Amino acid sequence: MNPYRRRSLTLLSGIPALAAFAAPLGVRAAETLDDRDALIVVDVQNCFMPGGTLPVKEGDQIVPLINRIARGFHNVVITQDWHTRGHSSFASAHPGSKPFEQVDVYYGKQVLWPDHCIQGTADAALHAGLDIPHAQLILRKGFHQNTDSYSAFLEADKKTATGLGGYLKQRGIRRLYVCGLATDFCVSWTALDGRDAGFQVAVIEDACRAIDLNGSLTAAWAAMTKKGIRRIQSSSLA
Repeated sequence: MNPYRRRSLTLLSGIPALAAFAAPLGVRAAETLDDRDALIVVDVQNCFMPGGTLPVKEGDQIVPLINRIARGFHNVVITQDWHTRGHSSFASAHPGSKPFEQVDVYYGKQVLWPDHCIQGTADAALHAGLDIPHAQLILRKGFHQNTDSYSAFLEADKKTATGLGGYLKQRGIRRLYVCGLATDFCVSWTALDGRDAGFQVAVIEDACRAIDLNGSLTAAWAAMTKKGIRRIQSSSLA
């Protein structure tokens, strides 16, 4: 960059009345976090890592980044998929079906998954490299035998609440930042339900990874954009 232009941008950004002119020239404003913000770290578990029962490509690569991001938040919630054996979302519970097929269940279409994140197993444990000691809540989901649960707010029937909405509102949280696995399922469903619950929501794109099943990633971003959910990078939180 031309040094005179760089100096001009620095001067502009330091003058409130003129700061608006800096943005069109490529200056990205950093997010300002406070006690009304919360980070939701979704399903960073062994199951979804390379070598797990339902691996998400490059899932392990986001762990150090999430650790760094989390240090900037006073409020952190971690979610954990926690299925019963023989869960109805498993292909093995539907004779003749294969993983990633869809079946009709009482609440609509259900993707069938490999057996994964079974309660109490090493596969269901949080990744050993996840280092967020100040997280105040670990929320387990997907433990009702006949109902899947992608979202941290509502189970897949869209009726059964986890209680997270009330917990966050009781603590005065207004804005949510969501990261983790996988972008197109548990991350996006959490973001969408959080928005419907009245929170401002941003998804930290580079701190997520996707499964991308039959175009699910594109569909997820379209749904989130339509709801007014912001798509940001971790660099804006530095």
